[in-house]
Parts: sequence; structure tokens; C-alpha cells
Amino acid sequence: MRASRLISLVLLLQSRETMTAAELARELEVSERTVYRDVLALSAAGVPVYADRGRAGGYRLLGGYRTRLTGLSRDEAEALFLAGLPGPAGDMGLADSVAAAELKVLAALPPSLRDAPARTGQRFHLDVPGWFRETPAPPTLAELARAVWRDRMVELRYRRGDREVNRTLAPYGLVLKNGVWYLAGRVGDAWRTYRVDRVVAVEVSADGFDRDEGFDLGAYWREQAGAFLRELLRERVTVRLGPAGLRALRRLVDAPFVYTEAVDAAGPPDEQGRLVLRLPVESVDVAYSQLLALGPEVEVLAPPQLRARFAEAARRAAALYTEPSKDAGQR
Repeated sequence: MRASRLISLVLLLQSRETMTAAELARELEVSERTVYRDVLALSAAGVPVYADRGRAGGYRLLGGYRTRLTGLSRDEAEALFLAGLPGPAGDMGLADSVAAAELKVLAALPPSLRDAPARTGQRFHLDVPGWFRETPAPPTLAELARAVWRDRMVELRYRRGDREVNRTLAPYGLVLKNGVWYLAGRVGDAWRTYRVDRVVAVEVSADGFDRDEGFDLGAYWREQAGAFLRELLRERVTVRLGPAGLRALRRLVDAPFVYTEAVDAAGPPDEQGRLVLRLPVESVDVAYSQLLALGPEVEVLAPPQLRARFAEAARRAAALYTEPSKDAGQR
């Protein structure tokens, strides 16, 4: 445990150059007294850790000291190479950079761990797009990725419906969702999200922007994705489902909150274990095509027009099985 902490301390100083004892203690989740003891231990082992005194002081490594990555466990080394899985990095124009970084890490690893990239590649593959469509990388993705990395303002020409609009924005981050790339950016004081495959042209400005360090891309995306789904699901249908229907419905809905919130809001089950749920849906037509997959495991109660469509579908299905088919038994 202590050996791992000592390696982490050295790597922190390598990456941040100078850190105070308090900063190191927070990062390592130990007391400042423990940091002092660890620094003495490193110095005794020949690691050139130097303490600058004064208000702007702290610990640093002398003479550009660098450690080889001998402290990595096998699990850590193999997990590190997961970052180099082909796909998204290549789409953003970073394939060469990832390959170069992997070579440098590989050179720093001890011989016993140099099979880590091969073992990782044999066991894991990232296939991001959906099953039934091919989604090539948008032509403007690499340029947008460079602007995101460098905190450069961009001018977009963006396709919205049957027209194109121009937008000047600060590009904060890129998100890959189900094979589709999205750009999160700030336009003035407002946050906006754009589909990258609808960006017709992009011009990267020489002007940078001051990044809001409090911006959390993951939290922003979760909030935006949830708001988008709730805005999309504007209509409601009422259904009655038994245990089998409930299990099937859980697999059917795209947004998990649709199922959980509907079940939480439902009353107690009837004597047959059936629940009455009010489900948010995109439209009656979409609800018809989705719920039809549940067959006899669902009863639509409302709205009346949807119930009538299900009744008609049930009559047509029953008619198919009322009399034996002429082709029954034929191969």
C-alpha cells in the first residue's frame, strides 16, 4: 500500500511540477504528516525531491527527474491500453497520437508487462455505432476536436431543417452517443448542443476563450439528454400489464426513467398481479408500433383511439388463426 502511494506521489510531482504538502495530502487521501514521512523515504531512496520554502513553495523534483512506470500492476497496465481502442480516437484525428503515446508507455513498462496491449486487444473491442446503420465520422469532426483541445472559438455553418444558419461559439466538448457525435458549446451566456453530422462547415478562429473550469461535460450531457427525452415524450398512454408484460416493457423502453417513474406512480396491483401505468410516449403512432410488440401481455386503456387500433389489430390477428391455413403443414 505504501509503495503504491510513494509511486503516486512521484507521478503527481512529475505531472504538476510543484505541489504543497496539503495538496499532496488531499490527492493521496492521507495526512500532511504522512506526506512528510513519504518525502523523507523517497529522498533516502535516492529520488531527488526538493522542498521550496515560502508562500509559493512546495515539493518538486530536481533536474527533470522521471521515473519509469515500474509501479504499474498488470491490471493497471492493461486498463491503460483500453484508452487506445480503435474507433473514436481515430474519428477525431488522434489515431497517430494515440499510437505514439502507446509506444512511449510501452517503452517505459518493465518486460513482464509489455504484452499488455496485445492482451487488451485480444479481449476487448469497442464497436460504437448501432446495429442497423453505418455511421462514418462526420467530415468536420477532426477540426472541431482540435478546436476543443486548444480552446479556440469556432464559426459554424449548421444545417437546421431545410435551411442553414451560422453560429459563433466556444466549443467545450464532444460526446459520442450511439454512433452519433454531438458538440457542446457556449453561445454568449447560453449552452447549446449541436449534432456534428449537421455541421456543414467549420472555421477555427485564432482567438481563444477562457474556459469555465466549473463546467462538467458528463453532468451537462446527462442533464441535456434527460431534458431532450422528456421534451420528446409529450403524450401519455394508459396501459394494464401483468408480470410478464412488465418484464417485457422494461426491455422495450429506450429511457429507463420511463419505466421506473411509471411503476413508482402506479397504484397497487390487482388480484392477478396487473398494474395500470401511465407511460410518456412520443406520439400515439409510436406507442402503437412499440406496444404492439408486447402482444397479449398489454391492454391499452387510453386514449380511446389507441385502444381502438389495438382492438382492430387483435381482431385481424384472431382472424388469421380462426381457421387452419391452407398452407399449414407445408414446408
